[in-house]
Amino acid sequence: MIALLNRLVDLVERDTADPVDVAALAISAGTTEYHLRRMFSSLAGMPLSEYTRRRRMAVAAADVLDGDDMLTIAVRYGYGSTEAFGRAFRSVHGVGPGDVRRHGGPLRSQPQLRFRLTVEGRTTMDTRIADRPPFRLIGHATRVPLIHEGVNPHIREHIASLPPAEHIRLKQLSGIEPAGLLQVTADVDPDAAEGSMLTYLHGVAVPIASPVPEDLDEIEVSAGAWAVFRTDGPHPAALQATWAATATEWFPSNPWRLRPGPSIVAVLERADDFSTAVCELWLPVERA
Repeated sequence: MIALLNRLVDLVERDTADPVDVAALAISAGTTEYHLRRMFSSLAGMPLSEYTRRRRMAVAAADVLDGDDMLTIAVRYGYGSTEAFGRAFRSVHGVGPGDVRRHGGPLRSQPQLRFRLTVEGRTTMDTRIADRPPFRLIGHATRVPLIHEGVNPHIREHIASLPPAEHIRLKQLSGIEPAGLLQVTADVDPDAAEGSMLTYLHGVAVPIASPVPEDLDEIEVSAGAWAVFRTDGPHPAALQATWAATATEWFPSNPWRLRPGPSIVAVLERADDFSTAVCELWLPVERA
């Protein structure tokens, strides 16, 4: 996977005008575009699309300073007009190409990424693989922006809006593993860009044939394997640290890859103030 990510970076450097064909690269390496994009964003700290834009605009700055024709530069980097190129340039550098040409800056550099695997094993991961038949996730869903660190206030507000009796009702509906009240994220952009919208469902898992109350939302989940990571400690810091370590440590050293599907957090135990918790993180996987 590390070598494949570096090949992806090399394609960004080589193909300055065209979008990188991530799907073709993934197929040639025997993996999936979904998994490759998720691993890139997790390890790089930004989606591939953002890195590509930053890197190309960093290189384009030299052409702007050299005095090349603006339309020629725009086309060279895949833009059909100087206006579109100018917007992309400004989004990275904070100023337009004309300002840079007149004043020499300011410019923001995006160094070329290089991925390296450091074998440290610093995160002990309590993991199991669970094969599950099709099932349903039912509960109360909403659309929220993705936030990588800390408590997501939009999710917290959504959960707080549910009366205590509704939590009890949902628990009573829970019938299969993953058990208990669940925090479900679905429809996540494969690039996992901070601020991108996703579906959050607060609910439970039920058999696929179970009737769904009319006032509840549902997500159908296909049969397949799940990597289940157990976390114990400060919440949500311990959970988020384990989530990050799945990309940096677990997936690179195990014969599994992510497959499309919801991510599920089951809260098994928690302090009254939710400052600490024992959780299970369920990620849909398939053999690599």
